[in-house]
Amino acid sequence: MKPQPVSEQDIQPHSIWKSITLHLLPGALLLVFFVMAVPFVEHLGLPLRFAAMLGVFLVLIPFQLGVLFYEGKKRNGRFSLRGVVVYRERIPLWQYLLWVPLLVVWSSIWALLLSPFGDFLLKTVFSWLPAWFMYSDNSGTSRIILVVMVTVYGIANVSAAIVEELYFRGYLLPRLSRLRGWAPLVNTVLFALQHFLTPWQQPFIILGVLPQAYLVSKKRNIYLGILAHSILNLLSTILLIMSVLG
Repeated sequence: MKPQPVSEQDIQPHSIWKSITLHLLPGALLLVFFVMAVPFVEHLGLPLRFAAMLGVFLVLIPFQLGVLFYEGKKRNGRFSLRGVVVYRERIPLWQYLLWVPLLVVWSSIWALLLSPFGDFLLKTVFSWLPAWFMYSDNSGTSRIILVVMVTVYGIANVSAAIVEELYFRGYLLPRLSRLRGWAPLVNTVLFALQHFLTPWQQPFIILGVLPQAYLVSKKRNIYLGILAHSILNLLSTILLIMSVLG
């Protein structure tokens, strides 16, 4: 017999403190790793962005997948995501063709509109951050290293998008069920706050991701979020390539 999909009624909601901790911990661990890795990357003469990318591969993705598979082991007796990552119900193909482009366009518009506000926050509220924290200076870097950097960045960016959707929308969001209709908003705000490496982007992240969280919750379909998030991160990679190698 084909196994039935797991519903929110079949899972145990998290306490508010556990939920907050699991939302914020990935970003906190990435921040600590970045700060510790910067001197090492700088010593090698590499762009500081490599410190963040290493953190994605060595900390962010392993931590999130580790939590998911640990929970799967407890629930299923084996390393499985069944019952851990929910919101995997099928929807017609036309809904992917409709909603994914709309989500990408929505987030892209807010990224453009709030870019000046992000710069304003960076120059005022976050002006105390050291210059190396922005890891945007690639002067003096050879073209070969820059090509390697944007390639690795693209792989890290798309990989992080997939894992983050599994973790934040497929695992954490359903376990905020006590909050009912407020769950997607709380999930989105906490998801934005855990971006400790780019705090000036948090307003954009909230506005850009909120419809996605609501739609994933309403449709009970995590793949909408995975596709939209992956495409957006791929677009950001293209923009980086244009700015660095153009």
